[in-house]
Amino acid sequence: MPTPPENRELSPYTGWTRAHWESTADRLLVAVRPYASPRGALIDLPGPRPSWSGARSDGLEGWARTFLLAALRVAGSQGEDPHGHLARYAEGLAAGTAEPGTEDPDSWPLTTDTRQAVVESASVALGLRLTRPWLWDRLDDRTRRRVVDWLRPALRPSPVDNNWWLFGLTVAGFLQDAGIETDRAAATVDRSLARIEDWYLGDGWYSDGDNRAFDHYNAWALHFYPVLHAHLAGDRTLLDRYGPRLRRHLDDHVHLFDANGAPLPYGRSLIYRFAAAAAPWLGTLTGHTPLTPGATRRLASGSLRHFLDRGATDTKGLLTLGWHGPYPPLVQEYSGPGSPYWASKGFLGLLLPADHPAWTDPEEALPAERTDTVRPFAPAGLLVQTTAADGLVRLHNHGSNHVHSAPGAEDDPGYARHAYSTRTGPSTGPAPADNRFALLTADGGATTRGPATPAGTGENWAASLHTPRPGVRILSATLAHGRAEIRAHLVLGAPEGTPVRQTGWATTPDGPHAELHPVHGYPADHEATELPTGETLQGTGTRTLALHGTTTGPAALFVALASLTADPAAAPVAALTNVQVTGHTLHVTWQHGSTPGTTSTGTTTRLDLDALVPEDL
Repeated sequence: MPTPPENRELSPYTGWTRAHWESTADRLLVAVRPYASPRGALIDLPGPRPSWSGARSDGLEGWARTFLLAALRVAGSQGEDPHGHLARYAEGLAAGTAEPGTEDPDSWPLTTDTRQAVVESASVALGLRLTRPWLWDRLDDRTRRRVVDWLRPALRPSPVDNNWWLFGLTVAGFLQDAGIETDRAAATVDRSLARIEDWYLGDGWYSDGDNRAFDHYNAWALHFYPVLHAHLAGDRTLLDRYGPRLRRHLDDHVHLFDANGAPLPYGRSLIYRFAAAAAPWLGTLTGHTPLTPGATRRLASGSLRHFLDRGATDTKGLLTLGWHGPYPPLVQEYSGPGSPYWASKGFLGLLLPADHPAWTDPEEALPAERTDTVRPFAPAGLLVQTTAADGLVRLHNHGSNHVHSAPGAEDDPGYARHAYSTRTGPSTGPAPADNRFALLTADGGATTRGPATPAGTGENWAASLHTPRPGVRILSATLAHGRAEIRAHLVLGAPEGTPVRQTGWATTPDGPHAELHPVHGYPADHEATELPTGETLQGTGTRTLALHGTTTGPAALFVALASLTADPAAAPVAALTNVQVTGHTLHVTWQHGSTPGTTSTGTTTRLDLDALVPEDL
């Protein structure tokens, strides 16, 4: 398939048009065809290992997630299907449900037997809903009955208490449209929406369950399914409830994209890559977005190009288990070779007609390209920091967790770091973790962070508490302005002389430049040392700066100044701020931002750390 020519007049940032999206979808779909089972019901993609659900489930996953891509491609062209995608998936649909649960080489595992099949039922149902005139309505009655029999158990309460509730909602939406089990489907919709309501904390942010997990699942699941269901159902009541939440979330979400197109590598399931563009497309599709049409396409095309230009597909055209290329430490045990194709959600923009302004307006700059930003996401306890000089995005985590491990177990690197960026780590493995403040142990190890409890956010700061070991609490705060970061940690209850370590950004040799300087609590003549951290999703040869100190009493304060920049003309970070410490209060004068004219000179911040410590400590 020839690559369409770039159009730099229409798309000055990426060069891409709708034709590039259609061509990419076709390439991805054709590439998986050789891996289909004899009658096309399973797509068994090559990979290093099966998921924990097993090979049969992985084959269903490969089918269901690429079917969603085919559905978006065909529905977006109003049934035109020059490559015959739907005919193949119609054959697989009939074969997969012909003898459910048997050893037939094409049969799908049942949703009652295999929990992962519940996840895939949502992609099957959504694909059927989008392509109903061209697929479902043309199936024979016998095949339709078998498909409904396979889907129906997904209407039960979710077996997993998180975003999985929305898979049943998605199945219910299709059945409602098709006039099947409408009362039971309506009950499933109501029950699912009631459950996620328990996790809505305001300002567009949901927790993905009861454990304060805030990540890309907000955009590509918790907003995606309810808002898309309301839109497809034409349910104005639901859209009026969930649409404004999506808009508010997009106010924050758009700040998580680098000028180079990368979404922030933070949280779990990062192998879904450009699925992070699904929510911005959905906002445009439903009219609930703060973005202009040109900025929406610039974000989405930038994200898609970012990954395709950096090796997200292998020599056979298959999406790999990783970020740019394959990267095993990034992959959760529930992910198999077909899992990356949840990135299909990122093609939601194809549902917009070709003459929609999102396709015809010129691309516009992203927030990270326009101005320096420091923005708290208060419900999640997050602080985003972007710089226009280099388009780089940083996220400081003071309240998002995904902690299920036993005490003392290693932290999840996707959640437990104090900071993340679009062009660094996080580091994994035995090497010291990047962006962590830890107590050092007698055997040379370091304490883990564990769950972080938010302690407050302000205009340019966020803070949290964690318990690295019994009887010891650490209040951590990040203050940011321009590209400068102040990292403060008040250690409470540790024995005098306890060694501590603050690490900085894990950078590759060709990546951005990192700085880390002592301000308070570390030895006066101390300079950061460089620790090898090996490999991250950004590449090999990664190194991390570190500061070392020791506690001097029951309440010991450590303050450091950090910076990460890809601007070759950037001045040393020490020139950007002046920090004075009085007791446990920080007095900060920010000299200027990283981009002339974007922030004022002489901005001041005062933060009393004692005031953030709960009275019962």
